[in-house]
Amino acid sequence: MDAMIQVEHLFKTYKKSVAVSDLSFSVQAGVCFGFLGPNGAGKTTTMKILYNKARRDRHALSRVLVMGLDPEASELAIKSRLGVVAQENNLDSELNVRENLMIYARLHNMKRSRAEERVAELLAFMELTEKAAARTDSLSGGMKRRLVIARALMNKPDLLILDEPSTGLDPQVRHLIWEKLRQLKEQGVTILLTTHYMEEAFALCDEILIMDKGKNMLIGNPSALLHQHLEPYVLEMADVETMSMPELLPVGVRKESHGGKNFYYSFKI
Repeated sequence: MDAMIQVEHLFKTYKKSVAVSDLSFSVQAGVCFGFLGPNGAGKTTTMKILYNKARRDRHALSRVLVMGLDPEASELAIKSRLGVVAQENNLDSELNVRENLMIYARLHNMKRSRAEERVAELLAFMELTEKAAARTDSLSGGMKRRLVIARALMNKPDLLILDEPSTGLDPQVRHLIWEKLRQLKEQGVTILLTTHYMEEAFALCDEILIMDKGKNMLIGNPSALLHQHLEPYVLEMADVETMSMPELLPVGVRKESHGGKNFYYSFKI
């Protein structure tokens, strides 16, 4: 498959803070690729660089290509084939659901008849048809999130970028959004997302990049990474004082202590 995104030796520094440090990865067309990591890991900064909302540091070896184009040189060409869902639900509260979508259709220079058709398609896809005339400030958090995703799909993008798409949502809405993203991938849309949720990364992503302090810690298929790096057996011992048993630990058993408890991890019993 062709690479939808190619990043090599990416650096980004804000004053004295290093947001991204020597990051390299590629995303193939038609897959879901996830960034997983804590706050401040550099996930959002990396994604903003891909659509030129943030500019990377000048570096001799650095290269960023999105759909074969450099975001700094071809921003509009990339954005015409791109959909972006930011962390915040930046909807226009003065307009209703349908009007929020119609405005974006006009920004993409759609004829009115086509815009109305596309808006109806997206409302149905995100299960918002019954809310078409509702003001956005009357919507639940889950409905607002679905509307933001619908808006990002207005131009039938080849690449959909989502920054923490389900943070703060209840499990039922989260699973609905996951199902819609799976359907989009089946239609050939490449999806790039950031998340704090291990469950979300494993439910959606073909490949994940685990980041910390701007660096690539691990990259690969979620199931393969789980098998390689996380022990399947855990022994929890509640009384650290009397049951630490350090002399009984066999080779290959990993120990952690927190919350007044000891945890022993092993790949075999």
